[in-house]
Amino acid sequence: MTTASTPSATSTASTASTERETPGREPAPARPDSAFALLQRLANRSGGEHLGLLLVLVALLVVLAFTAPNFLTQSNLLDVARQLSFTGIIALGMTLVIAAGEIDISVGSSIAFSSALFGVLAVEQDWPLWLAALAVCLIGTVIGATAGLVRACFDVPSFIVTLALFSALSGLALLVTNAMPIPVRDEGFTHWGNGSVLGVPVPALIFLGVFALLWVVANRTPFGRSVYVVGGNAEAALLSGIPVVRVRTVLFALTGLLAAVSGLLQTSQLGAGMPTIGGGVEFAVITAVIVGGASLHGGRGSLVGTLLGVVFIGVLNNGMVLLGVNSYAQYVANGALVLLAVLISALRPSWSGRRARPAGERLA
Repeated sequence: MTTASTPSATSTASTASTERETPGREPAPARPDSAFALLQRLANRSGGEHLGLLLVLVALLVVLAFTAPNFLTQSNLLDVARQLSFTGIIALGMTLVIAAGEIDISVGSSIAFSSALFGVLAVEQDWPLWLAALAVCLIGTVIGATAGLVRACFDVPSFIVTLALFSALSGLALLVTNAMPIPVRDEGFTHWGNGSVLGVPVPALIFLGVFALLWVVANRTPFGRSVYVVGGNAEAALLSGIPVVRVRTVLFALTGLLAAVSGLLQTSQLGAGMPTIGGGVEFAVITAVIVGGASLHGGRGSLVGTLLGVVFIGVLNNGMVLLGVNSYAQYVANGALVLLAVLISALRPSWSGRRARPAGERLA
């Protein structure tokens, strides 16, 4: 059977063949991508979510630049970077936890307990500051790992495990300090929360360092791939030889460690071990992760998206303060943002299904 070809197709193929085979003819130089092409490529790569969130963030920055007094001043922007880093450090770890189909609502109380414990060890027990900080990080990691083991070995929902941990750590923070702040006076230690390096706040540098490290882990290591597979289908992951118990344990140990680090940085900034800090941090963290593209169903999460989500929430809160929004109204706004983020997460699987995304997909 003879297949007919159109003259236009034949001439196009002939022209392309001539261009390839003509001797001594230099190939045409590749044209640089236009701005539209670059934006389209980015949208195709991440489903448009990173691009959409980035555009919303840019719009928010433009609005605040014209409406909020002193928003674009250097001191304010550096303060925003410092403050959002305390939440962002934990949010990066929470991204992997949620991508694995789990959740940790104990991070706020972990911050309070870490701060209180450091005050007790460094001041009341007269430990060297470096040793007290190391002990706090180690204890935070062990507590998180224990929660992960309980979740993995006894199949207790992570929400229940971390809810119990939330209550216990909040009580312990108040118990070991008698609900009183413990002043920590040391200029070297204060630098970690209030100082800068080349004009960049130290907490922001630590935040970016944690982001770079976890991005490599999530995208370039077998463990990172295992996290998304476990979140997509834990039973299939177990049958394929992935150590699900180990993955879950390591993830909760990671959030415990990062909460301890955040607690130490905030203790440094405040100059005291505070048993009451960290309230509501878990909601800000989870909101940032979901706004950044993670799904509460697991199998999906983006560290880049979380970075943008943390910046968005930090800028929004700063803008409300500068605009003089009532503090109670700010709680209402943050609550609405949490609800909106959860609704987006609930609707996202149907959107993904329309585009036939594979299970266990991860974003950069």
